[in-house]
Amino acid sequence: MGPWDVSRLAGATADHIGLLIIDGILSRELVVADHVSAELLGPGDLVRPWQPTSRTGLLPVDAVWTVLSPMTVAVLDRRFAAEMTRYPEITAALFDRLSERSLRLATTQAISQLTRVDRRLKALFWHLAERWGRVSGDGVIVPLALTHRILGQLVGARRPTVSTALSELAEREELTRRPDGSWLLRGDPPDAESLARKPVPGGQAAARGQDLMRPARRFERGEAQGAAPEPEVVSAIDRLRDALEPGELRELLDRRRGGPEDAV
Repeated sequence: MGPWDVSRLAGATADHIGLLIIDGILSRELVVADHVSAELLGPGDLVRPWQPTSRTGLLPVDAVWTVLSPMTVAVLDRRFAAEMTRYPEITAALFDRLSERSLRLATTQAISQLTRVDRRLKALFWHLAERWGRVSGDGVIVPLALTHRILGQLVGARRPTVSTALSELAEREELTRRPDGSWLLRGDPPDAESLARKPVPGGQAAARGQDLMRPARRFERGEAQGAAPEPEVVSAIDRLRDALEPGELRELLDRRRGGPEDAV
């Protein structure tokens, strides 16, 4: 397990259909500048790791492949492609797999747009449970040993923020990590209402914002001038951004400054 050097597959030609994952878990991380987005792949997924990430070259995108658990793949080469012409139902099944993968990827992207990282993580794990979960007496077990780093890449959040959100979910006994590295989901899957954006009353938002902004205030007053922001400042800002609805952060900052940013 670990990084997968796909450069060895560079000799594959266009008539090679791809690799069909039979067993194991694989992650594909797309890197744009210093931002990373991850995708989880498993049994039934068809991949072409030799395919370039960007054909145009207008946007630099790199791909990093990582094997998360022992894998078995079937090589669908040119000979397989020739044999497959006799069985159109196989072609249809492979297209179904590609369509399902596209839908899962779009769903993960939508999850990353939810407000509050704890909501994103809860939605992500229930999404993963549809494919990999198994029911136990304590709840639904998701047998994926996912690190906080990978979870952050899946939901579009920084690792410290993910760690904080996971602690909150564990305290509420909604999501806990088991000793073997898998995850246990309790309760019911979230519905549309619980995932929707809900306006926070002004008083509550202000109070919550004031509490989260305390470390940042110390930094702004000059107690750390000339130094990089301390981790607690970065974490507080991330929590504030994830906790408040769009526009509330700007409102809080304007209130602290005594008016809108463009006021004279």
